[in-house]
Amino acid sequence: MKIVLILLSAVLINNFVLRYFLGICPFLGVTGKISSSLAMGFSTTFVMTLTAAIVWPINHFVIVGLNLPFLEYVSDILVIASLVQLIEMFIRKTSPALYRSLGIYLPLITTNCGIFFLALSIPMRNYSFFESVAFGFGAGVGFTLVMLIMAGIREELEFADVPKCLQGASITLITAGLLALVFMGFTGLIGTS
Repeated sequence: MKIVLILLSAVLINNFVLRYFLGICPFLGVTGKISSSLAMGFSTTFVMTLTAAIVWPINHFVIVGLNLPFLEYVSDILVIASLVQLIEMFIRKTSPALYRSLGIYLPLITTNCGIFFLALSIPMRNYSFFESVAFGFGAGVGFTLVMLIMAGIREELEFADVPKCLQGASITLITAGLLALVFMGFTGLIGTS
C-alpha cells in the first residue's frame, strides 16, 4: 500500500514540474505538440525509473557502504548521462523523425534538474529499492501527465481568440500557473512525503 501512496503522491501531489518547478525547460519548450510531449514524457519516465533503480543500489552499497559520500553527485550524474545517451541512440535509430522533432530537448534530459532531484532525494527519503523505483516511475508519469495536459491546452489555444498582448509565452505561463493551482487541489488527498 505504501508503494501505491508513493506512486500517487509523486504523480499528483509532489509533481516535479508543478510543485517543485523542476523540468520547466522541456515543459515550456516541447509542449507545442502532443506527439513530441508524449515522446519526451516517455523518455523522461524511462530515465527516471531506471535512474531510481540504479541510484539506489549505488548509494546503498557503494556510497554509504564504503563511506564515500563525496562521490554521490558524480555517480548520479554519470548514471543519468549514460541513460540519456542510450535513449538518444535508440530514438535516433528507431525514429529519425521523432529524433529531429525533439531536437535539443532530448540531450537536455541529461541536465533536467528533475531527474537530478530524483537521484538526490532517494537517499534522503530512506526509501527501499521498490519504493525508490515507484517514486521514480511516479515522478516520470507525473511529468508525462503534465506535459500532455499542457500540450493539449496549447494545441487548443492555437484556435482560441487570445488577445494579442497575451499570445505566445504570456498565455503559456498563465496556463502553467492555473495548471499548478489545479494540482494543488490534490494536496490534502494523500499525506505529502
